[in-house]
Amino acid sequence: MAAQSFISISELHPNFSHPKVLGVIIGKTDVRSFPDRKNIEIDRFTFGFTIRDSPDFFINVSAWGNDTYVNGLADSFSIGDCVTIENPLVSTKDPEKGDRFCPKTPSHYRLLVTETHSQVCLCADVDTIDRLLPLIHLPVKDSRDFYSLGDIVANGQKLDGTVINILAAVKLIGETKQFITSDGRRGQRLEVKLFDDSVSSFPLIGWDREAIQLLQTLVPRETVLFIADIKMSFDSFRSSMVATLNSKSIITVNPDTREASLLFSYAKEMSESGALDQDEAPEDLPVESITDVYTVNQLKDRAKEHPEPFFGVTYSFISKLDLDSSVSKVIKTRCARCKFLVLEDMQVCTNQLCPGREQPLSAATGFDLLVDFTDHTGTLQACSLRGPVAERTLGCTTEEFTSLTDDQRTALRWRFLLERCKIHVKILPSTRMKSGIRGVILACSLADPGEVKQHMSKLLQEL
Repeated sequence: MAAQSFISISELHPNFSHPKVLGVIIGKTDVRSFPDRKNIEIDRFTFGFTIRDSPDFFINVSAWGNDTYVNGLADSFSIGDCVTIENPLVSTKDPEKGDRFCPKTPSHYRLLVTETHSQVCLCADVDTIDRLLPLIHLPVKDSRDFYSLGDIVANGQKLDGTVINILAAVKLIGETKQFITSDGRRGQRLEVKLFDDSVSSFPLIGWDREAIQLLQTLVPRETVLFIADIKMSFDSFRSSMVATLNSKSIITVNPDTREASLLFSYAKEMSESGALDQDEAPEDLPVESITDVYTVNQLKDRAKEHPEPFFGVTYSFISKLDLDSSVSKVIKTRCARCKFLVLEDMQVCTNQLCPGREQPLSAATGFDLLVDFTDHTGTLQACSLRGPVAERTLGCTTEEFTSLTDDQRTALRWRFLLERCKIHVKILPSTRMKSGIRGVILACSLADPGEVKQHMSKLLQEL
């Protein structure tokens, strides 16, 4: 691709005739429609996107036209694609009109594309793409100009209604909720949990389809975001602050900055330590209220389709239960505040996210087992069986267990091993597990044969 045939964004001017511009898309909004001022029975359609061709320059582009043209153009590219734009109209920005709803750019101008005069195409030149793609990892604001999540929490309602920049890691991506507005329009909402070294969980909300599509591609606990111009608001229902994406926001994924690199290392350390698993789950439901029955495969399928915690019952065989391992592998000590593994002789909790990390250690010692359970559809590995739930399941306390002989521990193990049990379980997403999910056993008992027969009959009817 001949570089000289394209005009750089920094050199654009309204006097240019038939300009050609190229860049990587760093932001994009949803398609909207408005009644035509000349003919109110006809709708005009529009959407915007932002392209960048160098570290210092990027510009907003608006596309206008009929339904077919605008929606077809919007569907032809996404954030992260490289495009060429031929013969756009170069006009001076008007901060009092439409530009106040667009991302802030260093250019004095904006571009307008229409079906009659302009053409937007995906860039096909490999060398050009290789040159442009690294630009998507550069924040559009000073990389040091951001609020930490701790700053936001500390300022609280003082930041209500403000637009700021944030740097945070992705902890959990929720399920996209679809809805219909009172005037019949379809909408969607996605909530993402963020964290950093000062706050363990903070809500980010996206309403636009384009923003949601980008967020859905992110890998939790392995992604850092620099978000420019995100709106802060106080959520009275939660009694806390939330961050909401808007048409001015630009998301930079895994920024190429020192600050982002440090946060990425921290996120990786916290993920590998298990510290992030402690507060992402909902409160446990009463066991008697959990009635939905699943096979192991159904548990896995639901977790893949809807990556949010849920509860269920499964009639499965215990296929792994290491009660005859050393006592230190069966009984462990955890911080009473954050459930992080600690040693009894520690003075303070070593979990950086622990709410009481600067206070004297308050620890609890109990059963801490990893159990596999299996049915005719598969196996769910390394499910947690801890504390009082483990005591009720095994029928003994930790003190009683430590006094058992090796033969007695083996006998206790075989009381459950390869026996069909009724297991109430909580399923959570987990990047540390090969299956992508983690099970927490809430109750486990030898299954009643009548219940099992009824369950199997129901399964056969469903086949």
